[in-house]
Amino acid sequence: MSAFTCCQRRLQKSLIQETKRHFSEIKIMSEKALGIGSACPPLTPGVLRLYSMRFCPYAQRTRLVLLHKKIEFETVNINLKQKPDWFYARNPIGLVPVLEIDGKVLYESNVCNEYLDNVYPSPRLMPTDFYQACQDKMLWETFGKVSQLFYEIPKSVADGTLPKCLRRYERQITRYEIELSKRGKYFGGSSPCMVDFMIWPWFERIPVLTIIAPEAEIKSHKFPHLSSWMNVMMELPAVKETYEEPTAHVHFFSSLRAGSPDYDYGLS
Repeated sequence: MSAFTCCQRRLQKSLIQETKRHFSEIKIMSEKALGIGSACPPLTPGVLRLYSMRFCPYAQRTRLVLLHKKIEFETVNINLKQKPDWFYARNPIGLVPVLEIDGKVLYESNVCNEYLDNVYPSPRLMPTDFYQACQDKMLWETFGKVSQLFYEIPKSVADGTLPKCLRRYERQITRYEIELSKRGKYFGGSSPCMVDFMIWPWFERIPVLTIIAPEAEIKSHKFPHLSSWMNVMMELPAVKETYEEPTAHVHFFSSLRAGSPDYDYGLS
């Protein structure tokens, strides 16, 4: 690694830490995951609450939108392996993200984010043109074709199907490379839109995938638009705030596969 690259990484890490300090001053955080036997923290009238988990990409989608729109909210992280009963009362499926305010409860990241974009419309993340809005929705609704491979590729190493999985991965990633080439700097053109935030969490986790399959890296000669997009996304304050280092993601994925997910990794 060159001295210039090392300097770049140190500067990026410093900017991320500075951004995290800034956001911690303007929003309430309850970081440690609450599980069975815990009490639900008291709700405050008029205060939006997000039930989340620090390493969940779906919850990160909603965290990104909340932060990008500068919406005031508080976070309660949930132990998804040993969920408290009061959490099931809010989402019978037992998944995050969940939004709650003044007796209103919503879950599923796409539902939560559409709600936020309508109730807090500035900056607008979904097009007002209905056809274009549907075009955008198709991009994130079909992103499961990519995200499922994050679990299939590790398994494919053992059963000898890695080359096949990687071909599927490249084919699906290419769809987004082509689409981005038509749109500009972001999927929203000159500024980010809902698509950018709905798919970003998995791009943040690609370094975990490349440990098993180096071919999964988004290289500039192969995916020039996505490679550039990843760099500009990393400059967004909301992305910096929710960002976890690759080592943290690797640790969490390892603990998850071992059956003992370390939800509080890195917290004092």
